[in-house]
Amino acid sequence: MHDSMATRGWTAVCALDDIVPDTGVCALVDGAQVAVFRVGERDLYAVDNLDPGSHAAVLARGLVGSLGERIVVASPITKQHFDLRTGECLEAPQHSVRAWQASLRDDGQVLIGTVAR
Repeated sequence: MHDSMATRGWTAVCALDDIVPDTGVCALVDGAQVAVFRVGERDLYAVDNLDPGSHAAVLARGLVGSLGERIVVASPITKQHFDLRTGECLEAPQHSVRAWQASLRDDGQVLIGTVAR
C-alpha cells in the first residue's frame, strides 16, 4: 500500500517489526480491540480480539497455525479455531468474530481498515 492511500479509512497500529512472525498483537482501532497477526514474513490478518466463548480479550495471544488450507488462531482459553481470513469459528460458527482489513504501508507500518469487513 502506498503512503498516500493510508490517509482515510485506515489506522496505523504498529511497525511490522513489532510483530514477531506467526504471532499477534492487540491494537485499539476505533474503540475496538483488534488482534493483528503477522503470518510468515509479511502476511497480515486482523480479527476482533474478544473470544466469544470466554468473553475475554485474548485472541491476540492465541497460537497461529493452519487447519487444512485455513490459516487460524486458536483461542488460548477455549481452544476454538478462528479463520484469520474470515473470522469464522471452525468448531462453532455462531461464535465467529469480525475480520478486519490489514495492510502494510511502504514505510513498514501496519494498517487496519477502520471499517470491519
